Amino acid sequence: MFLYILKRILLFIPTFLVISLVAFTLSKCSPGDPVERLLNSSSPDGGAHGMLTYKRDYQIKVRQLGLDKPTFYFELTAAAYPDTLYRIQPFNKRTLMEKFIAQYGNWASIDRFTKKREAVEQQLFELPDSLGANALIGLKKTFRNLAFVHQDKKIQYMFAKVEKVLSENPVIDQAIGTDLEQLFASYNNIRAQATPNLCAIPRFIWYGFDNQYHNWLTAFVSGDFGISLQNGQPSGGRIRDAIWWTAVMSVLSIICAFGLAIPIGVYTAQRQGSYFDRVTSTLLFMLYSLPTFWVATMLVVFFTTPEYGKWANIFPSIGLGNLTQGDPFWPRFWQRLSHLILPVFCLTYASLAFIARQMRESILSVNRLDYIRTARAKGLSSQVILWKHAFRNAIFPLITMIALLFPAVIAGSVAIELIFNIPGMGLLVYDSIVAEDWPVVFTVLLLTAVMTMLGNLVADILYTFANPRVKFRS
Repeated sequence: MFLYILKRILLFIPTFLVISLVAFTLSKCSPGDPVERLLNSSSPDGGAHGMLTYKRDYQIKVRQLGLDKPTFYFELTAAAYPDTLYRIQPFNKRTLMEKFIAQYGNWASIDRFTKKREAVEQQLFELPDSLGANALIGLKKTFRNLAFVHQDKKIQYMFAKVEKVLSENPVIDQAIGTDLEQLFASYNNIRAQATPNLCAIPRFIWYGFDNQYHNWLTAFVSGDFGISLQNGQPSGGRIRDAIWWTAVMSVLSIICAFGLAIPIGVYTAQRQGSYFDRVTSTLLFMLYSLPTFWVATMLVVFFTTPEYGKWANIFPSIGLGNLTQGDPFWPRFWQRLSHLILPVFCLTYASLAFIARQMRESILSVNRLDYIRTARAKGLSSQVILWKHAFRNAIFPLITMIALLFPAVIAGSVAIELIFNIPGMGLLVYDSIVAEDWPVVFTVLLLTAVMTMLGNLVADILYTFANPRVKFRS
């Protein structure tokens, strides 16, 4: 048994790594710029000072998020690409340079052109409006568009627009004309010195362990879940608070579901074909068929307000009440408990119906086996046969279901928590997806995967306690 558990735990390592790679890759493919979301802006304020402040704040956030590191341990790329491309921020700038490299291949010329373009743009924003406000506005707009273009025809068209403005405004031409000529020359060098053949030569780059994936994974293992893009605060605090309420509701619903379903399933199996069995089976089937979100909505509409009569205002409204952590414990406890009754009921009734049906069918299946008939032939009482012989084997399907309970404890129910406004994991994931707070979303994904693996291991261990004849040797 010990060797089996050890092997399973060792198998968790590659499984966890594969899942973490998938989660990390999805996070990198998610839309939007995380740095811009933290800065609550997608573009700098007008003026040179605004641009400098924005760039400074942007670089600070890049270092804070660890985005100035390589993405992975290694990279298989083309010889035309440098090994420091990951340092270029923001992401749209890096993407533009990658397109230039794929088109021309000569990284050094592309880098000089990009730096010159940014220097000229900065100089352009420093020019006073007295030189020609309308002309400067047009030039600034052209240069902003130039930062997103790599096609030669579009660039040549923009350069022509710039030259026309300079010819019509000699004062602006005198101020930045020389720098613009150098910019045009640097772009022409890209075309003249193009080496597209380098894009066909493979190159392997080893970055080492100081990379984004390694740092993200080690931080996750140590309990650091990164920074939330909604408020710039650590995600761990939000996740821990949400896990608490989801775990409370899940544990209560699991206790209620199993505590009621097992006796109901056993009792109906012992009285197969009776009136009680038929009525109970019909009611369980109806409960299982009712959509959870619909039941939750009906409960909120009819049993939390006096709109349909004072008799209907039985339970408190949605949420968790208005008492805070500073209030006495027992008033807070009873208020929270009263608010959790309806959501726990919604989480319980469907599971109750399914578990009871599973328990019933499992007992009936075991009762047909030879060793049960042998026990009856020996004259053992029905209670001894049921609980000592039949039940221990009939509970195996329920143990299998336990593996599914572990991720449910932290994953939560989006529909229930959204309808009842319970600040659990389901509501947290929903809000994070709407707000594009992907670090929180993929952290929950990884936590759920870990709980799934742990649930499978616990279920395997429980098999041996339910039936000592079960041996795990491989």
